[in-house]
Amino acid sequence: MGIFSALFGNKNKKITDMVSRGAIIVDVRSKGEYNGGAIPGSKNIPLPSISSKISEIKKWDKPVILCCASGIRSGSASGILKRNGIEAMNGGGWFSLSKKL
Repeated sequence: MGIFSALFGNKNKKITDMVSRGAIIVDVRSKGEYNGGAIPGSKNIPLPSISSKISEIKKWDKPVILCCASGIRSGSASGILKRNGIEAMNGGGWFSLSKKL
C-alpha cells in the first residue's frame, strides 16, 4: 500500500463501492457552471442550497458522491451531509470524477 493510500484510503475503491450501491452524484456548483458541463445523470444542488435539501436527500436513501469544479465546495457539502447522518463522500472535481465512473 502506498503512502497516499495509507493516509487517505483508496478513493477509487470507495467510489466504485458507492456506485455499486446506487449512489447519487450531486454537483454543488452553481446552475450556470453545471449547465456548462456536468456528469450525465447527476443532480445539481448548489452548495448554498445543500442545507435546505437535507430532508429531500435523506429520502433518496442512497449514498451520495459530491463533486464541484475542484473539490473544495464538494468537500464542504460532504461534511454537511455527513453531520446530518447521510453517507456521503467528496468525489472532487466533476471532470476527474466522470473519468472514474
